[in-house]
Amino acid sequence: MTPFEAATHADPYAYYSRLRQQGALLFDAELGVWMASGASVVEAILEHPDCLVRPLHEPIPTALLQGAAGDVFGRLMRMNEGAQHQCPRRVIEPTLASMGRQNISGIVAQVIEALDTSGDNPNQWMFTVPVSVIATMMGFTSSQLQEVAQLTRDFVACLSPLSDEAQLSKAHCGAARLSHMFQALLNNDDKGSGVLGRLYSDYEVSAWKDDDALIANLIGLLSQTCEATAGLIGNTLIAFQRNPDLFEGKQATPTLVAEWVAEVARYDSPVQSTRRFVAKRCTIGDSVLEAGDTILLLLAAANRDPRANPDPDSFLLKRAQRRTLSFGSGRHQCPGQPLALAVASEVISAFLHRKPGSNACAYRWRYLPSLNGRIPQFYRDEGTQQ
Repeated sequence: MTPFEAATHADPYAYYSRLRQQGALLFDAELGVWMASGASVVEAILEHPDCLVRPLHEPIPTALLQGAAGDVFGRLMRMNEGAQHQCPRRVIEPTLASMGRQNISGIVAQVIEALDTSGDNPNQWMFTVPVSVIATMMGFTSSQLQEVAQLTRDFVACLSPLSDEAQLSKAHCGAARLSHMFQALLNNDDKGSGVLGRLYSDYEVSAWKDDDALIANLIGLLSQTCEATAGLIGNTLIAFQRNPDLFEGKQATPTLVAEWVAEVARYDSPVQSTRRFVAKRCTIGDSVLEAGDTILLLLAAANRDPRANPDPDSFLLKRAQRRTLSFGSGRHQCPGQPLALAVASEVISAFLHRKPGSNACAYRWRYLPSLNGRIPQFYRDEGTQQ
């Protein structure tokens, strides 16, 4: 198995354990990358100033250069360092915190009604509802939600090296259309007192003045919600099926569901790995890394490091001092972590309450093709038809 195959393997965690036992940071000569699997070394790399989110020679993937998706990608704060990272983050992070204090359950209910999400197949809930919740908070109307959700799914294809030409073409179209839709929102003189109004007020008084980058990062909020939150929801539904003794006979209260989601984020992360690129020679632990080296940070392996989380292979709802690296660490730690956990929890709660007799137990699943994401796609077959 390779770390790229592990992300969508039925059970990659024995493999991750073997890697940690061989060494927290190893060089794989066949793949030509460093592999970090220990929690402490992963945190050290994420916080190291010379370990960057993009290689210096290729700030935008070559496949994206000629199109709208590349324009958006190049302006995303999570794909940049220095001022291009810090300036938008200072403006957007307070807004994300305020979004986490919104009535998420009420917005989820509003979105479900607007989308007429009446089916019991979790795929629609996973991929459409979370993005629509964020879009609603941003000011999109109920009639726009289906389009925004689909355009976001089209755009996120540009983030995967597995995407073909047709998918990249749709990603460019999706990025262009989303940019136009956000521009229309921002052109409205009355942005209201909601999320978009507060965000734009903070933007106007800041030293950051780049309208195109603002729009790109608004698209980035949707794209980060899309697959990662879908994976978190799907993996939680799988966890219900695999640990029925912890759930059966209990009411799916918001507190209980939130505990499940928090542990799933650690136990079966929707983002299994991420990369860093060495800008200049540096030492991490006992290893010397050279400029140009690539590091694969196995976040899912680090989450199961017993030095970070004792008894790591047990699924514990009441885990003390849970350490989760699924959302990163250091300067690029995802500022939307509380919001993502809240949205995932409320979507799952709504799904279980709308269809109390229909959950993931009625489905089988396979993982969508990916080199780093663990996102299930549910389906029924002859053995699971009811």
